[in-house]
Amino acid sequence: MQIRIIAVGKIKERFLQDGIAEYLKRLRPYANLQIIEIDEEKRSKTAPLATVTGVVEKEGERILAVIPSNFVVIVMDAGGKGWSSEKLAASFREWELSGKNLTFVIGGDLGLSPNVCARSDMGLSLSLMTFTHPMARLLLVEQIYRAFRILRGEPYHK
Repeated sequence: MQIRIIAVGKIKERFLQDGIAEYLKRLRPYANLQIIEIDEEKRSKTAPLATVTGVVEKEGERILAVIPSNFVVIVMDAGGKGWSSEKLAASFREWELSGKNLTFVIGGDLGLSPNVCARSDMGLSLSLMTFTHPMARLLLVEQIYRAFRILRGEPYHK
């Protein structure tokens, strides 16, 4: 199974980089996971709404350009489905058995463009709590690893 995480921006914090690298290493026996970082659109902190909309659209175009046409697309969205780790694992089983590959999309701090959301197959929420986008990337990679451990009956998820 191929899994992509497309994320807007680069992770600057070393502790998050290290955590993500650790889970990527642990995932190697289970899946081919690739993280694609999309450049954030430059803007001023006091940009008017029209500029903000344009920023989200430009980032969305970059995201759409790297989504393979035959991948299931899951956008990480606070309003998406809130699944347990076991439900995510069960979905991985279904996707794996049907030969599907996955793309998870994490937008920038302004969110995702309507075009990216329209291209998605579903929205998924990590929590009702709010996390930084870099932290969400670490949590998502950890949950993907946890899902594979659950599927294999391996002692990680307890």
